Amino acid sequence: MNLAPQVATAEISDADLDAVSGGLAAGGSGGLFLETPVAEVCADVLAVASVEGLGMGASARTTAL
Repeated sequence: MNLAPQVATAEISDADLDAVSGGLAAGGSGGLFLETPVAEVCADVLAVASVEGLGMGASARTTAL
């Protein structure tokens, strides 16, 4: 005898799935690392666009050697 609970399943359309999962999104990122005898420079950038809006971020770091 199987005492495991039963789970009902249902079909879901692509449009409904997009609404549940947050919709469609696109993004891009890039980075730079430069090392010289005097210092190191590191920079990153990120951008994401979706139905909910646009998110962007950037960071930079410099280290003297």
